[in-house]
Amino acid sequence: MRVAFVGLGVMGFPMAGHLAKASHEVAVFNRTPAKAERWAGTYAGRAAASVAEAARDAEIVFLCVGNDEDVRGVVKQALPVMAPGGAIVDHTTTSAKVAREMAALAQQSGRSFVDAPVSGGQAGAEAGQLTIMCGAEPAAYERAEPVMTAYAKASRLMGPPGAGQLTKMVNQICIAGLVQGLAEAMHFAKRAGLDPLEVAAAISKGAAQSWQMDNRWTTMAENRFDFGFAVDWMRKDLGLVLDEAAANGARLDVTALVDGYYAEVQAMGGNRWDTSSLVARLEK
Repeated sequence: MRVAFVGLGVMGFPMAGHLAKASHEVAVFNRTPAKAERWAGTYAGRAAASVAEAARDAEIVFLCVGNDEDVRGVVKQALPVMAPGGAIVDHTTTSAKVAREMAALAQQSGRSFVDAPVSGGQAGAEAGQLTIMCGAEPAAYERAEPVMTAYAKASRLMGPPGAGQLTKMVNQICIAGLVQGLAEAMHFAKRAGLDPLEVAAAISKGAAQSWQMDNRWTTMAENRFDFGFAVDWMRKDLGLVLDEAAANGARLDVTALVDGYYAEVQAMGGNRWDTSSLVARLEK
């Protein structure tokens, strides 16, 4: 297919690369032109000078940008020039409100919009093993899903536009509480004089096991946080979660606490540390 990819950060760069490896005709755009040129020098595709140039005649326009306003800007530039009947697939984590807005806007022009936030982080993007939660009309999802398999190990239609973003919020709620639990467990183990790696070996095959334990326990024990999903990004996501909870009446006591703990990590200079750095505030 003729596709465009807008936003070549740590996620978008490899995701667009997987599309090129799957033999799609890919045009890319990034606000920093050097990144787009570097991508075009790495994969079989071309760098465009603008969103409109990348999106022109594209059957699907993918984006992975920063926030709601970024999404609005890209969609408004892409819709008038992309192929009739085409789809926009947004991998940005945003509010459900903007997903619904963009779906309505796309429908007015005879095109469709899929909100498709992802889970799996940079490692998942590079390995082509992301999990994708989608909100869309069924026909739009069915059009996009086979193309997304280039970088997804699993994708699921969760409901109408906005449902993908709401599901991603559930994902972040789970992660926030789990990482805080791991941080406290690590802190306790050290204070108790236990070897953290031996502790993990003892408990990681039982009910305490999780992806976070398997992938972050060792680096937490070593106080290494210069990788992974940044605290700044997590706070952006939790802000979306807490705004949505204020609107729908959900009680998120632990999530609100953990968001405050991440603010403490930011105050320590950990804005770009991995989210597992919650343990650092306990040991400062």
